[in-house]
Amino acid sequence: METQVLPVTEGILRQFIQLCKPRVVALIVFTAVIGMFLAVPGMVNPVILVAGTLGIFLVAAAAAAINCLVEQQVDAMMARTRDRGTARGTIESSQVLILAAITGGIGMALLYTQVNALTMWLTLGTFVGYAIIYTVLLKPATPQNIVIGGASGAMPPVLGWAAVTGEVSADALLLFLIIFVWTPPHFWALALYRKKEYAKAGIPMLPVTHGEDFTRLHVFLYTLIMVAASLLPVASGLCGLIYLIGAIVLDGIFVYYAWMVWKHYTDAIGKATFAWSIWYLMLLFAVMLIDHYIHPTL
Repeated sequence: METQVLPVTEGILRQFIQLCKPRVVALIVFTAVIGMFLAVPGMVNPVILVAGTLGIFLVAAAAAAINCLVEQQVDAMMARTRDRGTARGTIESSQVLILAAITGGIGMALLYTQVNALTMWLTLGTFVGYAIIYTVLLKPATPQNIVIGGASGAMPPVLGWAAVTGEVSADALLLFLIIFVWTPPHFWALALYRKKEYAKAGIPMLPVTHGEDFTRLHVFLYTLIMVAASLLPVASGLCGLIYLIGAIVLDGIFVYYAWMVWKHYTDAIGKATFAWSIWYLMLLFAVMLIDHYIHPTL
């Protein structure tokens, strides 16, 4: 019997990389790396830094690819995702599964052998939470999909912290909380100006099930909760004056955008709010890192 060889061509690999959502995964890995540095007073062990970063990156990339595979029919109906290989049918499901298994498997092996078992198991749990619980169960079933499923997206700094310390501390959970409450206003801003596409695809996003007015109010309310969460690292002693000043400035800009979404919404404002939310998270964690190594007392 002749063995069928998987046609992994350069084109297939390029398509698979696109399915791995490299820009989204880069933000995930960025917060994980910051979590590593915040966990120790000095420099992170270089082996753990490299192996942990690469391992988390590979597993996150595999989860993103599985997400695209599960949602290929939905992606085909949405403008921002219809060019994905899974949506166009130019990459086979078996190819995505095999490449994701290889990518995720290498990532898990790196975490287990070069970092620690706790980080591997937490990363595996994050993979299951995103690729299966959120994508398969929550997203098509409830408008609270982003709120509940946001737990998986909030895990990276916890993974980074665990990679360095071998444990999950209260401060690591504060980092988790910030991203967890950031996720709803971040994603609902996108859902507002993509409402018709979600409705067409049959995805029960909040603007589809509860209307724009309800969603706009909740963008603002969750932003206020996020602001409160962003200040908790100062109260806990994890962060100092530089972070406090930076957080207040960044929070103020986010609150302005959220207010505009609530009171003066246009699709342009929704797009600007979504774009700012990404910059907000990157800058907030960058300020945390700067503060960690300078950390003037309050």
